[in-house]
Amino acid sequence: MTAPRDLLSITSHRPWPLPNRPWSIHMKWFDLLFQHWPISESVLRPLVPESLEIETFDGTAWIGVIPFCMTARARGVPRIFTSRFPEINVRTYVRYKNRPGVWFFSLDAAHHTAVWGARRFFHLPYHFARMSTTSPRSHVLYYSRRKADPEIRFDARYRPRGEPYTAREGTLDHWLTERYCLFSIDHTGGVHCGEIHHPPWLLQEAESEIRTNTMTKPLGFSLQESAPVMHFARRQDVVAWTLNRD
Repeated sequence: MTAPRDLLSITSHRPWPLPNRPWSIHMKWFDLLFQHWPISESVLRPLVPESLEIETFDGTAWIGVIPFCMTARARGVPRIFTSRFPEINVRTYVRYKNRPGVWFFSLDAAHHTAVWGARRFFHLPYHFARMSTTSPRSHVLYYSRRKADPEIRFDARYRPRGEPYTAREGTLDHWLTERYCLFSIDHTGGVHCGEIHHPPWLLQEAESEIRTNTMTKPLGFSLQESAPVMHFARRQDVVAWTLNRD
């Protein structure tokens, strides 16, 4: 892992300054597949809290399904207790008080403590899932099946193509991936902001064979009939802060 102090020294790309308080979690994300589908804002509007503005790129909203693996370690906890597990999230992009961020419809993870902690302290819709992932030289093999609803599944193999690059500001690639906070809503309707920090994404084009993708079934629509825009990232080092209520 890149040390947090080294991550925090790379800030010229950020859209706003770092939080003026200690970070709480140090993570490494790896073998990410960014899959994004264009979608009408009118389809998403009933599914996103009214207090959040749905962001669009050239007039189109986007929904993402992003599988990856991660390690996570809370601040002050020895490295020996670092946890490693797969996660997959379904998300779109929103704005609150003129700050762009991510809205998660769901997050599935193969780690009971992470699921409990994220639901309890970050007000995020996490679910425990039976998951497996392997990374042979040619492809990443990824499988997820939600325990509470086995019909919510993702099964795919994917791999990068071409040389790594950093997305230029103003492009769709940059807009979809360079996000530095999430928003969540508590039981009173209050909006919370969770900030993260990482270096600029090093992306590659990607190709995948998606065998099953029912991750958006709870939202009332399917994504399997159209091809997504895809990007691959081998790894990303991240620090995150506890929530602030805005």
